[in-house]
Amino acid sequence: MKVYNKLVRDNIPSIIEKDGKKAIVRVLDEKEFIEELNKKLLEEVNEYLESGDFEELVDMGEVIHAILEYKKIPVTEYQARRVSKMNERGAFKNKYFLEKVL
Repeated sequence: MKVYNKLVRDNIPSIIEKDGKKAIVRVLDEKEFIEELNKKLLEEVNEYLESGDFEELVDMGEVIHAILEYKKIPVTEYQARRVSKMNERGAFKNKYFLEKVL
């Protein structure tokens, strides 16, 4: 038996069981949930940094959406804030690397 002890997507237990195995899960309380979401975000970032795989960006996005939902922040507000910040401070299209300020 392999021990995972990590937050998984909602359909993972049934996928495991379709594979003929038994998934042992429990429902997290609110405090545990946000802690595990934060761990999951770091996990996905590290997996992306190791692989560069587009799928890891998708996974990061799903975790970010779950955090927004947990914090009761509408995705539309997140997107509006992202665009506002981009308009004010720019994006990363010019590839600027700030070396120093004199």
